[in-house]
Amino acid sequence: MNLKIVSLALLLASFSTAHAAEGQLSIGTEGAYPPWSMADASGNVTGFDADVGNLLCTKLAMKCRFVVQAFDGLIPALKAKRFDVIISGMSITQERKKEINFSVGYAELANMFLVPKSSDLSGIKDIDTLLKALDGKTVGVQTGTTHANFITKRVPAANLKTYDTLDNMQIDLASGRIEAAFADASALQDFLAKPEGKDFQFVDVKVQSKYDPSLGEGIGVGIAKENTELKAKVDKALCDLVADGSIGKASEKWFKMDISRPCN
Repeated sequence: MNLKIVSLALLLASFSTAHAAEGQLSIGTEGAYPPWSMADASGNVTGFDADVGNLLCTKLAMKCRFVVQAFDGLIPALKAKRFDVIISGMSITQERKKEINFSVGYAELANMFLVPKSSDLSGIKDIDTLLKALDGKTVGVQTGTTHANFITKRVPAANLKTYDTLDNMQIDLASGRIEAAFADASALQDFLAKPEGKDFQFVDVKVQSKYDPSLGEGIGVGIAKENTELKAKVDKALCDLVADGSIGKASEKWFKMDISRPCN
């Protein structure tokens, strides 16, 4: 085959690949953070994040492709172009905005501490008393989350223990290797429904993002900085999906409450 024919073949192959990618939105998600994102052995993703992704794809007239990735690797993988966007219960923070862009915030849920019923933390009702009481306690958080940032900033005297997955943190909580777990309430609620959660409870203090900016500005879709056109489309679609109640209905399905966040 001469060089002209080879060049033409490469050009056609390149065109076919680009054309095949049109109309598809690849979405990075953790897959191990119920009920936000769960992936089975075959890589099928369900949960609130999957519902938001599918709603977004429908609105944009695109086909979804989910890519499962450890949470602390999501931003590096997005920057490496492994997928187009992140939808993984990711809070919008100033630190993360240095690395990537975010859509408008479309959801927000209170963060809470889960402790044994016998703990001296269990009866606390206000956040200042709670944070002071956490001094010297072993507190579990998931690696790379706003929860880790919050504890580091607000309770520097706590013994912070980080985990790659929520399940591993809950195993240590059940076995007594940590004294408290800190995450969004929806993620920890699943543990309370299990037999091993019967001797645990939430501390009656909801930690909202407005209490400290390290907890973020709501949940958003992560988008590469250079992908400004996609961000504009995603922003409009999310605002429409919140306004028409679609995201609210999806959140009620998974959290038994509407956690959608209006755009204005």
